[in-house]
Amino acid sequence: MKESIFFMIVYAWIAIAIFIFPVVIRIVAPYGRHTTRKWGAMIDNHAGWILMELPALLVFACFYLFGSGTHPTVTWVFFTLWIFHYINRTLVFPFRLRTKGKKMPLAIVFMAIGFNFVNGFLNGYYLGSMATETEYPLSYMADPRFIGGIVLFIFGMFINWQSDNILIHLRKPGETGYVIPQKGFFRWVSCPNHFGEIVEWSGFALMTWSSPALAFAVWTLVNLMPRALHHHKWYKETFSEYPSQRKALLPFIL
Repeated sequence: MKESIFFMIVYAWIAIAIFIFPVVIRIVAPYGRHTTRKWGAMIDNHAGWILMELPALLVFACFYLFGSGTHPTVTWVFFTLWIFHYINRTLVFPFRLRTKGKKMPLAIVFMAIGFNFVNGFLNGYYLGSMATETEYPLSYMADPRFIGGIVLFIFGMFINWQSDNILIHLRKPGETGYVIPQKGFFRWVSCPNHFGEIVEWSGFALMTWSSPALAFAVWTLVNLMPRALHHHKWYKETFSEYPSQRKALLPFIL
């Protein structure tokens, strides 16, 4: 693929994210606590999670590993971090969920498959076929962008995983219903798992200093900020004793 065409796709993908943000922020995605059957056929949410996250793992890996580029050593660090995240998200996280019997709309699964396919392709193709030793020499690992990016990535991953773990253990096996999470970063925001993931992929964008990673970071924000706002509203409407000082996504700000 010509570089000009590839980057045209990347910039178009970013433009689409910005364009649909005002729409997405008004639509409550119908899965999890917001599940509704109004969106058509349903699927078990464990299977749904696996199916919709799998393209981000496989598509990225295939386009990187079988790409025509030189695969500079530094890009193997990027590859490892991406795969590490998505092995957990695809093959570990769904089996830890204590949500037996819950379902999600197939429409959401198919949209997520498309979303993850595009992001997996853009980042895998770029790192596997276009990244060069000139762009990413071994000395790049001492670059402030790399150091700052990997710190943000690991910090965001820690928040994301810790928050998921807190949510999973709010219920004992077999229990249903929702309670107010109190530990970790939940003391400051309603959705620290989303905050962590936004930080994580912002760190990846900084670390790689590439437009495909920037596109993914933008899309992560566009997807998760509305989700956090909807969760926050739900918490406040559901629990009269919900902490009034707690924000939705950004501590002390939003």
